Amino acid sequence: MHAAELSANAPLREAVTELASRGGPVAAECAGLLYLSRSLDGAPMCGVLPADARMTERLTLGYRAAVAVRDSVLAPAGTRVNGHEFHRTALTPAHGPDPAWQWKKDGPEGFAGATLHASYLHLHWAGAPALAARFLDSVRESADGNET
Repeated sequence: MHAAELSANAPLREAVTELASRGGPVAAECAGLLYLSRSLDGAPMCGVLPADARMTERLTLGYRAAVAVRDSVLAPAGTRVNGHEFHRTALTPAHGPDPAWQWKKDGPEGFAGATLHASYLHLHWAGAPALAARFLDSVRESADGNET
C-alpha cells in the first residue's frame, strides 16, 4: 500500500540496512519482510534479505502452528508458536538458507539468524511472551554495546 513512499525514502532504507548489517536486532512480520527484501514490484527496498517480492492476485490466508527451525533473535530452535498468514505477495526465494519457521503443509518459510527474524507469519504475541522478552533482551544488549 505504501511501497512507493517507502522506496522513495532512501535515508530510512539505508538506516535499516545499516542497522541490520552491524548486527542490530531486527524482527519483521509480513510487510516488514517485504521491506527488508531487495525489491517489491521492481521498487528498491532495504536489500537486507536476498529476495525479491511481487504483488499477486492470490490471497494467502490461514492459521499456522509453526516451529522455529533455528535459533534467532525471537526464538530458540524448536520453539512452537501460533500465528496467521494474510498477504497477497510472493517472495523469491521464499526462505533463506536458514529459514525462520517450518509448518507441515507449506515447508520452510522466512529468514532467521542470530540478530534477524523475518517472516510472513503474524505471531500471536500474547500466546508466546517469551519471544518478545527474547527480542527485548537483544535490543538491550545491542544498545549496551553501542554505548561503549
